[in-house]
Amino acid sequence: MLTLETLNAADQARFTELLDGTYEHSPWVATDAWGKRPFATLAQLKLALVQSVRDAGRERQLALIRAHPELAGKAMVSKSLTAESTNEQGKAGLTDCTAEEFAKIQQLNADYNEKFGFPFILAVRGPRGLGLNKSEIIATFARRLANHPDFEFDECLRNIHRIAEIRLDDKFDQHPDLGNLVWDWSEQLAVHSDPGYAERGELTVTYLTDAHRACARQLQQWMRDDCGFDEVGIDAVGNVVGIYHGSDPQAPRLMTGSHYDTVRNGGKYDGRLGIFVPMACVRELHRQGRRLPFGIEVVGFSEEEGQRYKAVFLGSGALIGHFDPRWLEQRDADGISMRQAMAQAGLNVDDIAKLKRDASRYLGFVEVHIEQGPVLNQIDLPLGVVTSINGSVRLMAEIVGMASHAGTTPMGQRRDAAVAAAELLLFIEQRAAAAPDLVGTVGMLQVPSGSMNVVPGRCVFSIDIRATTDAVRDACVADVNAELERICERRGLHFSLEETMRVSAAPSAPRWQQRWEQAVEALGLPVFRMPSGAGHDAMKLHEAMPQAMLFVRGLNAGISHNPLESITNDDADLCVRAFQNLLDQLATEQR
Repeated sequence: MLTLETLNAADQARFTELLDGTYEHSPWVATDAWGKRPFATLAQLKLALVQSVRDAGRERQLALIRAHPELAGKAMVSKSLTAESTNEQGKAGLTDCTAEEFAKIQQLNADYNEKFGFPFILAVRGPRGLGLNKSEIIATFARRLANHPDFEFDECLRNIHRIAEIRLDDKFDQHPDLGNLVWDWSEQLAVHSDPGYAERGELTVTYLTDAHRACARQLQQWMRDDCGFDEVGIDAVGNVVGIYHGSDPQAPRLMTGSHYDTVRNGGKYDGRLGIFVPMACVRELHRQGRRLPFGIEVVGFSEEEGQRYKAVFLGSGALIGHFDPRWLEQRDADGISMRQAMAQAGLNVDDIAKLKRDASRYLGFVEVHIEQGPVLNQIDLPLGVVTSINGSVRLMAEIVGMASHAGTTPMGQRRDAAVAAAELLLFIEQRAAAAPDLVGTVGMLQVPSGSMNVVPGRCVFSIDIRATTDAVRDACVADVNAELERICERRGLHFSLEETMRVSAAPSAPRWQQRWEQAVEALGLPVFRMPSGAGHDAMKLHEAMPQAMLFVRGLNAGISHNPLESITNDDADLCVRAFQNLLDQLATEQR
């Protein structure tokens, strides 16, 4: 078994030899990383090797990609693969393809090489390290054929780094057991899905459906039986609450958690990761018979997505007294009111007001979440520290001109609503790009009753503007409003602009953000600070107590709200250990 002590003491040649086979036929990667010794953690070594590739330049990176064999290709047939590649392709079943499967993969290899000029690279041992099956490999192969060449080049490198990570785990006999636990819990909870989606193999869990209630029961069982929480229950809005007492049961608590509902046809980690990571930490504390000077309260929030009823952050909002009784009369697509759904679930609406927490009894709120974006994936970092959750404003806009004949109306005499909207769209893009951490999106754009041969007389569209501070966001909203007015005045059009939502930014509490930073540094990783563009339960708890978040890298360019949402067991393991580091810091401070 290889150790960091052995590596740190080795000269450059020996260092390179010890890491032979980590990067396929490319010893230069290890040679270039040698100067970054000593390595305090395996994660630090992995990152140093990644950085060697990032610094190498495109020509060397291309050579690294081309050093890898095709999947089920000539090298496999001729049995000339490296020992590492033979092991990996064997675990994925590629050495035992049917004639049809082999022909399909060969055609994909040919199509891929023709389009990109390098072989398709996939970490076939997968995000759990146990191996993808052949159908998963073929589906990924086919999907990635549609990628842009530059993106696919980078995706190959990311898969090479994942291959190297698994090989390093093997060399060091390291097993990300806590990451595996989190990963496996995610898979097991994902068996529950709403009717109509479950039959298609899609994950959809909306508020108080049978699948949602099954998830709550499963979380409750794991917290009680597997993790050793002292108190576990389901509250009046369906939140699953687990409490692990401190050495003094009356001591203040750290609150943490996230939501277990999903969007329609969503992913397995959005929200749920933030429940499982602290559950794994409590499980380890219980197994060690260890109590901290504070309690830990893990909440699986019942609703955050607003999919069945228009009541987002229902679960976390109830804990700060923000449950709106008018929501109870809302009806879903089947005409079932929220009040009825709660009664069917055995929840007592009269108890909702009692859920409000006394903030003075809590140290703060922390949340772990998959990033839901491409940033960490693109820069090859597993963890990011959130500086602020963006405040957002949503508006619905309408521009009205004059519908007229497309053939007979001269260009200079048109009152075209769609062209005016197009102008504004470009302005929003340019205005948002001009300021750090500001984003602007037009997600809906329609020409009602439009026709191919009619100049658009009406255009309806949405505007979503987000920033890490309310001031930056509001300045952009004002500029967009002013630009819309100028465009319409110049073109002889009318407009209306209705604000439909306004949510304040939630900057991380400085001391709590610092704790996350120290927790990441203790793993041998650099601190990368980033805003959250998406909303989270932490936004609601922010209104009552200090909060801070930790992001975990997602695969597939960080896609979320999508079945392709994924993480690796190694990243999940780092996340659990970062959370443990934060708990240890807090314990030291509280003594």
